[in-house]
Amino acid sequence: MAARQADVVLVGGGVMSATLGMMLRQLDPSLDIVMVERLDHVAHESTDGWNNAGTGHAGYCELNYTPETDDGGVTIERALKINAQFEVSLQFWSYLVEQGILPAPKNFINRTPHQSFVWGEKNVAFLKQRHKQLSCHHLFREMEYTESPDELAEWMPLVVKHRDPMEKVAATRIKHGSDVDFGSLTRSMVEWLQKQPNFELMLSSPVHYIDQRDNGRWKVRVKNQKTGELTKLEAGFVFLGAGGGALPLLQKSGIDEARGYGGFPVSGQWLVCRKPEIVEQHHSKVYGKAPIGAPPMSVPHLDTRIINGEPALLFGPFAGFTTRFLKQGSIFDLIGSVRPTNLKPMLSVSKHNMDLTRYLIGEVFQSHGDRVASLRNFFPDAREEDWELQMAGQRVQIIKQTPEGGGKLEFGTEIVAAQDGTLAALLGASPGASTAANAMIDVLERCFPEQMKTEQWQERMKELVPSYGQSLVDNEALLTEVRARTLETLKLG
Repeated sequence: MAARQADVVLVGGGVMSATLGMMLRQLDPSLDIVMVERLDHVAHESTDGWNNAGTGHAGYCELNYTPETDDGGVTIERALKINAQFEVSLQFWSYLVEQGILPAPKNFINRTPHQSFVWGEKNVAFLKQRHKQLSCHHLFREMEYTESPDELAEWMPLVVKHRDPMEKVAATRIKHGSDVDFGSLTRSMVEWLQKQPNFELMLSSPVHYIDQRDNGRWKVRVKNQKTGELTKLEAGFVFLGAGGGALPLLQKSGIDEARGYGGFPVSGQWLVCRKPEIVEQHHSKVYGKAPIGAPPMSVPHLDTRIINGEPALLFGPFAGFTTRFLKQGSIFDLIGSVRPTNLKPMLSVSKHNMDLTRYLIGEVFQSHGDRVASLRNFFPDAREEDWELQMAGQRVQIIKQTPEGGGKLEFGTEIVAAQDGTLAALLGASPGASTAANAMIDVLERCFPEQMKTEQWQERMKELVPSYGQSLVDNEALLTEVRARTLETLKLG
């Protein structure tokens, strides 16, 4: 069996591993990094353009990030947090563009206004209150609100054309929203990394074994699916950025921090329209309110998308239930993840999330006509023959053990790291890829604490992300400065 020594092993060829690999290469070019990917090319699971919403999640249009309170108010803290995290990604991508590491921005990110649209008196009141609270904060100061039919016709012509004029509707808009092709972004980063010394990409190489040696280093055994060759990797640090595959690998690692975690897989589908005469009439992402019981990934939205340079309209996603943790995974993924340490939390979540279960069952049995009927809430003139069904990616929502021993279904993303900092994994879904830079900085701070304290790494981090170490939520002047730069560099202004 071939043996390979490395400083870092990145498991998974998606946006998270690529971002961490890029940051480490910028911070210390001498590090020997190996990326292993189970498929025959990178960015083919959750990161692929067709497998995610492509929304640069910033809280501008996603109504689930601002839940209503019992007294009729709106909670905006999560939206502020996610917006600031996305600004970190924009700063990092801007640096890579300026250095010629990434191609011209239009190859992976495009200006696409972010809009929220609601109908009905109660929902209009909610959106008006949401706008009032968000627009008072500097992160959202450019947010516009309207109930005007003329303005709505300008903002989203497909959505309001032939709609009942007596129906009460409202919308908000941020013009500098974005559509991100995370697949193209990731492939560009990995292509650059492959040209650097001390970096190796191993494709068609799933991980079969992972264990920590007595000296603290990790043994990672991979098998090339094409040649059958086994390779034993040894590294001081391992990152599990394998999307839905991260949880089973985290469990195989045996670290104490993995105890109690389970996964709830959810599949997705899009309605896609490629007809130019329709696509050319819509130039935004329009998000609505999610149905009762729906997971956050199922918030309905009608999107302008540019994937691999080709424009299209997407509507959805429509959720479904599957036992696979990856789009190209096994039907035994879910049952294989059950452990004595997470059985009780998983059963507890199943018992207390019947609304979600009913919702998913209903989604599975929808016909094409049912899906198009949902689309007509956003596009009244939609015709069934203009839209086709496209499979999206898999998401594994986190099931986390509560202090009482039960379970809670989490809909965000979470870093799980070993106490000694030698292994970390990213679990969960939305906002996911949009906050990759911020999430990987978290990994660096938890797993490379001594290096991150050095003057060299501190100075370098501030070159990569000028706001590093400061709060964009609290510092309006800093936000103004960094946003002006990113909007210009990434052509979003």
